[in-house]
Amino acid sequence: MQAFILAAGLGTRLRPLTDSLPKALVKVGDKPLVKIAIDNLIHQGATRIVINIHHHADLLTNYLHKQQWDVELVISDERSMLLDTGGGLKKAAHLFSSNEPILIHNVDILSHINFYELFKHHTDSMNLVTLAVSQRNTSRQLLFDHSKQLVGWHNQSTNETKWVHNPQATFFPMAFSGITIVQPQLLDLLPPANHPYPIIPEYISLAKEHRISYFEHNATDWLDVGKPETLQQAQSWMPKK
Repeated sequence: MQAFILAAGLGTRLRPLTDSLPKALVKVGDKPLVKIAIDNLIHQGATRIVINIHHHADLLTNYLHKQQWDVELVISDERSMLLDTGGGLKKAAHLFSSNEPILIHNVDILSHINFYELFKHHTDSMNLVTLAVSQRNTSRQLLFDHSKQLVGWHNQSTNETKWVHNPQATFFPMAFSGITIVQPQLLDLLPPANHPYPIIPEYISLAKEHRISYFEHNATDWLDVGKPETLQQAQSWMPKK
């Protein structure tokens, strides 16, 4: 399994902790978030992990280089420009094998999700993209039809909706969990990495011609620790071994 850990972000929700640290080095207990993510990926079969860097990049690279990892670890350097999720993935494209799917994982996500099951579901479904989702309250929702195909995105706070085609009469919302499996062919379909751009609008666009679906997990198997209140919860919530 090859994986991409998104660790370049500014971590604004975790200020003031991230004023002097990259988000990836914020700790849960005695472990930095990036170590938790790497250990979980190794435990579940990752053999190659790419990590992007930008905010306090030297601190993160120094930490990564000082550790002994049971995995091939590669850095995608975004020091010159923070590229957001879509641009970051495109910039790192040359670092991935074209022969197997890529698991994309936000560094501030803790989960008990079984990546073997996610990987198998993705492969069996012949999806270009498989989004890990659950049923939980969130301001931003992914919208799917009865065939589990992505048909739109909705922001409850602003009431903004983006549709793949015309507005759908029947659909159901799911909450995205910051973990995705993509086919390596996706990388060729993304715009150039000469500017920052988010990935979800790209999925909306690509869903017109490609299979973009989901893998549902239990909402209790997941925790977003990118904000102070959930970071506190994480002290007693760690991925199962």
